[in-house]
Amino acid sequence: MESDVVIARKANKKNIREVASKIGINPDDLILYGNYMAKVNYQKYLNKERGKLILVTSINPTPYGEGKTTVSIGLGDALNLIDCKTIIALREPSLGPVFGIKGGATGGGYAQIVPMEDINLHFTGDIHAISSCNNLISATIDNHLYFGNELNIDPNNIVFNRCMDMNDRALRNITINSKVSRSESFNITAASEIMSIFCLSKDLMDLKEKLGNILLAYTYDGKEVLAKDLKLEGSLATLLKDAIKPNLVQTLENNPVLVHGGPFANIAHGCNSIIATNLALAMAPYVVTEAGFGSDLGAEKFFDIKCRYNNIAPSCVVLVVTLKALKYNAKVAKEDILKENVDKVKEGLPNLIAHIDNLKNFTNNFIVCLNKYETDTIEEINVIKNYCETNNIPFEVEDSYVTGGKGSINLAKKVVAICSRPNDFKLLYPNDLSIIEKINTITSKVYHAKEVIYSEEILSKIKKLKKYENLPVCIAKTQYSLSDDPNNLGYPKDYKVTVKDIKLYRGASFITVLLGDILTMPGLSKVPNLEKIDINQDEEITGLF
Repeated sequence: MESDVVIARKANKKNIREVASKIGINPDDLILYGNYMAKVNYQKYLNKERGKLILVTSINPTPYGEGKTTVSIGLGDALNLIDCKTIIALREPSLGPVFGIKGGATGGGYAQIVPMEDINLHFTGDIHAISSCNNLISATIDNHLYFGNELNIDPNNIVFNRCMDMNDRALRNITINSKVSRSESFNITAASEIMSIFCLSKDLMDLKEKLGNILLAYTYDGKEVLAKDLKLEGSLATLLKDAIKPNLVQTLENNPVLVHGGPFANIAHGCNSIIATNLALAMAPYVVTEAGFGSDLGAEKFFDIKCRYNNIAPSCVVLVVTLKALKYNAKVAKEDILKENVDKVKEGLPNLIAHIDNLKNFTNNFIVCLNKYETDTIEEINVIKNYCETNNIPFEVEDSYVTGGKGSINLAKKVVAICSRPNDFKLLYPNDLSIIEKINTITSKVYHAKEVIYSEEILSKIKKLKKYENLPVCIAKTQYSLSDDPNNLGYPKDYKVTVKDIKLYRGASFITVLLGDILTMPGLSKVPNLEKIDINQDEEITGLF
């Protein structure tokens, strides 16, 4: 089979005006970025009846990739093939993973979105605009200190950090030498509060208000300093006036895809923008979206943050699993991961069971989907199939990577049937729980931990945030395990997690809790993906996948 980039390059793409017309968007409401990408002037399309929302999540991801985006794209194509008009809504790739360990993030094989190279690189500039917006705030803070510090900001109590859309461990801790010398650190843009605000805003004015409410620092006498105190909100919203409009692209089968916003799920809340989701729900009876990493991270945050703030509820959840991931959870060596090993699939099955248990906290309207690889055997597949059948859990195999939308038709039919059921969705916790109660609820019901360890410093920070305890909690932790230890695989139970830090994202309206050794600025690996990426004189790019 040809590589992803070759397949994408051979795609018979349609003009983006034609793709827009297919879902009822007037071409005059497009801001074109060439023939195959456009931003959508979305405002007049939102006041319509909403379609049914389908969330794609997965078990704990592995270094081999579980194909959640590929499944999302394949499912969207399949739904359109069976005459269920569908729009797909996805996140934008970050340059950090593209040049780091992961490579591109636009699906794979015959279930991709195009133009793949443009989407994976600078795209329409949204993430650069978010970085600029973030760093304008930081520059203004230091400028305010330089010109006399009228607001009485304590330089040692500045809580807003700079960012950039690249992995760079050298920027985790730096010293700024200006009139006031102070320590500083960078986040990757996908982990920034601006990215979260961008994705949780319902329109430009809502975005402007949230930007003004960002907590920047505390004064010497402990008072909050917000972005609006430095008269920043107008300039910040102006920088994002075009970025806030959703981006329209297409699948290889010429079906519409909205790609907008890109918060990481292990650090931030892991979902595409509310604006793109709402636009898709207004323009199609079915919408397929995804949440980053496993159900313990992206899905939980999708439910408890995005659904809470946007008053939406998924009609069906698709839980993606691969045999490679189950073997990984049984600690099979990399060189043996593709070899048949029924016993190790059984040994790794508890990780799938853990994620099934997680989803039951929110809804029973879900289906387990095996993303099939050519090395998978019937005997191995039957381990999952038999478990699901025994426990009355819908199950389907899909191979859209090889066959495109046709490979997901059986999955699509089952998803439509599930969407016709009564929607039993519920949130994990109410707003009125305390911060500690919310943390304990997530760690016990979703991570299956028995105890949370809080230092006196953390308890002091939590006490300081008491007036914000009605906000949801966004937990940052490793994606590779249900626990805060990436090596604690399978279905860990009765263990302890440690809260390392807690931060108020006042503008985004959630509280971030960091567990274990999670970092908000990744580093490049010893042999990063950037070494594989190249371009020739005809501007053909290789190495993105």
